[in-house]
Amino acid sequence: MLAQVQLLFMVVFLEMALILLFLFRTPLRKLIIMTLDRVKRGSGPLVVKSVAATVLVIMIYTVYSIKELQSRPADSVNPTDQILLAHQILEAALMGFSLFLGLMIDRLHHYIRELRLLRKTMEAVKKQDRALDNSKNGEASTLRDEISSLRNKVKQLESESEAKEKEVQSQKANSESLKGQSEKLLLEYDRLLEENQNLRSQLQSVDQTVSHSDSKKNT
Repeated sequence: MLAQVQLLFMVVFLEMALILLFLFRTPLRKLIIMTLDRVKRGSGPLVVKSVAATVLVIMIYTVYSIKELQSRPADSVNPTDQILLAHQILEAALMGFSLFLGLMIDRLHHYIRELRLLRKTMEAVKKQDRALDNSKNGEASTLRDEISSLRNKVKQLESESEAKEKEVQSQKANSESLKGQSEKLLLEYDRLLEENQNLRSQLQSVDQTVSHSDSKKNT
């Protein structure tokens, strides 16, 4: 019986030490997590559950024995029964505490694994975000280059259109000046034509006069 109590104390202290090691980041914590990962693979969980169920059954039997001893009349309880009752209470308390600490170790191991998976997921998401940011920055730089090249083309087209507009205006001015010159030439042509007609008429009148004078001389 004493050996059983010593064994339970060793189990409780070992579980408390494991919980303390879980609370601090040390190389031992990684080793313990890896060991528990291996234990939970294959038939390990079944063995652990069988041991926990056995301890639970023994604890229930011990509690039942305690209740049985406490239900006896006070006159019939001797010092040996009192020592046995105290021993069984200690055993039941140690078994219940060891089961509770085992459950805590299992939950801590589960939460630490979940936390590690979440950290890995967060790191992968951060890497993806960085890659997306880099690609966006590259696309933004290419878009900036395209925008700058398009602006340069727009400026070049604007300068070409201004030059063409000036050329058109100069050609328009030349055409207007040519139009004015042609109108002047037409007016001058009309004047010369009128003078030519006047001269012809004068020549005809002179010819008629000369011919008339010649006819008189002949008579």
